[in-house]
Amino acid sequence: MRSVTGCLLLCAFAAPVAAAELGAWPPKVTFADGTELAATGNVAYDYNDFSDDARLQDDDAIRRREFGATLKKKGVYDAMVYYDFANETWLDVFARVETKALFGTDVGRIRVGYIKTPVGLDAVTSSRAGSFLETALPVQAFYEGRRTGVEWSIERPQYFLQAGAYGGKDLHGDNPGTTQAVRGVWTPVKAAGDVLHLGLAVSVENPRGWTDGRGTHFDPRARLRARPEAGLTDIRFVDSGTLLQADQIRRTGLEGIWIKGPFSVQAEALHATVSRNDGLPDYSGNGQYIYGSWVVTGESRPYANAGVANIKPANAHGAVELLARYSRLDLNDGAIGGGRQHDWTFGANWYLTNHFKFQANYVKVDATRNGVRTRPDIVELRAQVHF
Repeated sequence: MRSVTGCLLLCAFAAPVAAAELGAWPPKVTFADGTELAATGNVAYDYNDFSDDARLQDDDAIRRREFGATLKKKGVYDAMVYYDFANETWLDVFARVETKALFGTDVGRIRVGYIKTPVGLDAVTSSRAGSFLETALPVQAFYEGRRTGVEWSIERPQYFLQAGAYGGKDLHGDNPGTTQAVRGVWTPVKAAGDVLHLGLAVSVENPRGWTDGRGTHFDPRARLRARPEAGLTDIRFVDSGTLLQADQIRRTGLEGIWIKGPFSVQAEALHATVSRNDGLPDYSGNGQYIYGSWVVTGESRPYANAGVANIKPANAHGAVELLARYSRLDLNDGAIGGGRQHDWTFGANWYLTNHFKFQANYVKVDATRNGVRTRPDIVELRAQVHF
């Protein structure tokens, strides 16, 4: 990763400088050939207040401390190096090129690097642009995360297509393997403030075993679980446990977005099946969520590249958004009692400027596992600066 960072910086400073836009935000430098080098970052400070469950402890912390740089030349290429210092993990590290610049014909874009796998619309949305403080239950449980890979994508007025092949380990340095994935989105309506997005994403992961630095071997495995839509706790009320001898993990996601002026609805239905070796039974889990948004101040949620972004306030007092989400997750299958959970989340967002955002969520949890029912309440607050 350090070598990638060095290469990007070397490419940038090898070009003749046209102007250093010291007053610009985010800070950036523009070169004579049109190439732009810019800083990017996202810092979020969270507070979580829990009640009705002694295992959940109130906490406040910096949830995200992400910093990096982008290098791009419009119509030719773009690249990014991005690291989360709060969680000590690499985020997006990639280079992407436009095929028109390579072949003279636009047949999409090709990206290589450490990037997100495509099943889970809520997860592939940038962390800085989340409508709620945390992703919904099924997205947490089934989203594979980032992997090293190569992917192709193309966007047209009425559709978006993406296909990729990925390998390597997960964010924790475990679970090596390979993944193939495709995603298709149909947008029969696509204009500013007026969007209908219907999509399908499918992936097949083939996990491999690994040996740690002490020579201990670990067989291929999988585990599906979710936090109670709160980021400052490691408690999971639903958890499949470790599924040994995992041969293949198949993920499917149906997704939808509707935007009409200040109103919008987003929903997903996700499913995962883990097939196993040595005569062990296959395991399946499923979940769904749906949420609605009303921007009280009249702005619309921006839509581009088959996803949504932060609202841009049209007035000096900022933009205010009210939201409600219902999510559910079922991890019971056969003899494995992973549990069932459904949450109601009510939220309010204040986009003070294009770079400052305040969020408040109230989450009502209802989880049952092995006959034990848990119903805590959670209040979450976030102050965020991003650029």
